[in-house]
Amino acid sequence: MRETCALLGETVVRGLVMLVKPRQFRFGDCALAFERAGFDGLPITTLVGLLLGLILAFESAASLKTFGVEVYVADLIAIGLFRELGPLITAIILAGRSGSAFAAEIGTMKVDEELDALTTMGLPPVRFLMLPRMVAAAAVMPVLTVFAEMAGLIGGCLVLQIMDVPASVFWKHVISSSSVFMIVFGLAKGALFGLLIGFIGCASGMRTKNTADGVGVAATNAVVGGIVAIAVTDGLLAVACYILGV
Repeated sequence: MRETCALLGETVVRGLVMLVKPRQFRFGDCALAFERAGFDGLPITTLVGLLLGLILAFESAASLKTFGVEVYVADLIAIGLFRELGPLITAIILAGRSGSAFAAEIGTMKVDEELDALTTMGLPPVRFLMLPRMVAAAAVMPVLTVFAEMAGLIGGCLVLQIMDVPASVFWKHVISSSSVFMIVFGLAKGALFGLLIGFIGCASGMRTKNTADGVGVAATNAVVGGIVAIAVTDGLLAVACYILGV
């Protein structure tokens, strides 16, 4: 815990310095991490979003059809995806793909003593390795969340069309039940999840032990720690929203 707090403090300080001196930020590494986490993860994220929309529509329509109000499945899917499930599912996918990759990359560099070489040359690993990956993860999360949410809405629309609900009615209910605050809140929550995933993944790599299974353990810790942090943060945000009445 002490090491994690120290690393978090150094990351915050280095990040503030980057705001004052943006030329020190490695935009090339950030763009590469954004491409690997975003474009490479887009197919699986879209597929999971589509399947999530299909499942939500089928499960909820089965109950609402009893009362003849299956059209309100559109409202349920829109609110669920925009406010909660879209960012949450996307963050879990990102933690499994990119969080483990960050840990494996930095862990391998530590085992090969490349981190010590960077420190010797006066290049802080936090600024050189962690910050570009954290910024990339935070930036890519809203993009992936949008694709996951749109795929989920399309999946729900397909299910309701099977149940003789016109697509125009579905999208009308989606628009009426959504709000700008709900959408922006979901995207901001996704960016926060991305920061957590990037930090935990990189921190796990920095703490890699010089053993045969050190890199594997670091990758596992990154995924588990990322998912736990996402769940805890999401729960705290839900409680805060309930207290504030939003």
